[in-house]
Amino acid sequence: MSTLYTRRRLLALGGVAASAALLAGCGFRLRREGTLTSLPPLSLEGDTSTSLARNLETLLIRQGTDVARDAPWRVTLGTPVVENRALGSEGRANRDHELTMRVTLSVQRRENGAYALNNDSVSTATRLRINEDDLLNRELLLDEAKQTLSRQLAQRIVERLATLEATP
Repeated sequence: MSTLYTRRRLLALGGVAASAALLAGCGFRLRREGTLTSLPPLSLEGDTSTSLARNLETLLIRQGTDVARDAPWRVTLGTPVVENRALGSEGRANRDHELTMRVTLSVQRRENGAYALNNDSVSTATRLRINEDDLLNRELLLDEAKQTLSRQLAQRIVERLATLEATP
């Protein structure tokens, strides 16, 4: 009985080790919020009145990044654009929608005006099913999806900024 148990345990550990090696070999990393490298002080400019800008600023501050008006790096946000594409055929009460939120982003060093990013496009998308006959619920679902996209896009921008800091 103990050799059977030992053999099973050895096979299980071997499977876990092989899976870990396979995932590590392809560049897979687990994502953890808050474990990104610290960013230099940044100033947010451009269209800063949107929920995306507020979500981005909150995320940067929560991560420990100093967000100040005279910071050495300028992050300029464009106006976020949301595209709503209805999927499927006409005439169905329930319809799938694909929402994409996109924003342009520039990152510039204040001291010499050099761009690390110049009008780079960052986007995120989601799909949802909406009952087209229920107009009130339809607008509520779309608004909630836009808020979720805004938070996801802010996270993508922070991840993009972290990769800039990692490059020499």
